[in-house]
Amino acid sequence: MRRLILASLVLLVTVPVAASAQAPVSSEIAITSAGDQLRGTLLVPARTARGAEPVLMLAGSGATDRNGNNIQVSAQPYRLLANALAARGITTLRVDKRGIGGSAAGGHREEELRVQMFADDANAWAAELRRRTRARCVWLLGHSEGTMHALLAAQTSRDLCGLILLSPAGRRIGDVLRAQLRGNPANAPLLSEALHDLDELEAGRRVSGEGMNPALLQIFRPSVQPFMISLLAVDPPALARAWRGRILIVNGTTDLQTPVADARALAAARPGIVLRVIEGMNHVLKLAPAEFNANFATYGNPDLPLAPELVDAVTGFILSGQRLPR
Repeated sequence: MRRLILASLVLLVTVPVAASAQAPVSSEIAITSAGDQLRGTLLVPARTARGAEPVLMLAGSGATDRNGNNIQVSAQPYRLLANALAARGITTLRVDKRGIGGSAAGGHREEELRVQMFADDANAWAAELRRRTRARCVWLLGHSEGTMHALLAAQTSRDLCGLILLSPAGRRIGDVLRAQLRGNPANAPLLSEALHDLDELEAGRRVSGEGMNPALLQIFRPSVQPFMISLLAVDPPALARAWRGRILIVNGTTDLQTPVADARALAAARPGIVLRVIEGMNHVLKLAPAEFNANFATYGNPDLPLAPELVDAVTGFILSGQRLPR
């Protein structure tokens, strides 16, 4: 049966991940952002590659944790990517979004959440990562909805090497949601109601949850509507045009949630943006067939490796040169 998938954000203790002196060192760290404590994992390679500035990884939509897992995903794509980058000599910091995992204590009431809060958290984490590593700048690597957090954060940050946007939305999220809703035949019974509610939220108007189809409450429940209204206002191509630093966009041809057309649209926002399309890579950054059930099966497989070209693309971009002047 097809499932509805929507597009998707103080040193405590240091624990070596292995006894070998050549293994990367993993540390649990925490910061305070907007008065709330947030936590993440810093992974430092045994030897840093020449010119390798550190990378802050920003999670996708919903209750996605620092490893890339949520209610539908247990494939650990962010943990695997952090390990792969460490093997190439690149430090990473992957973090739990406020309200999730180790940052659960930093959760506001759902009604209070806005997308800009996640961008502000990203800037707070970036400042801490730069301070800890004494780096001249840090990279923001966003995945799915995390690409919007990265683009928003970049508008007010001065210490970024560049942006790495994996599986990004190349349109306003309302257009992405409409395409996903229309593209799944299982949504036919609720499509009219869903599109009406989406139109209202996009116009900045809340809708009543009374009598709402239970399947729609997952994304349009009254408590999440203020956040949805803030998210629907984000224009990714406009943000990419406004920020003049280096940007790499990576998308896979078997991505069930963000098609290659979105990546191409975002890359066309201005000259100088680099686009890499990886044949057979899906939304959890692994090689998978286009067929829905086989593709979705990879979402629950943490033992399946990442698409090899992804690691090559990210590493090559990080090591390829200096950041552009602002």
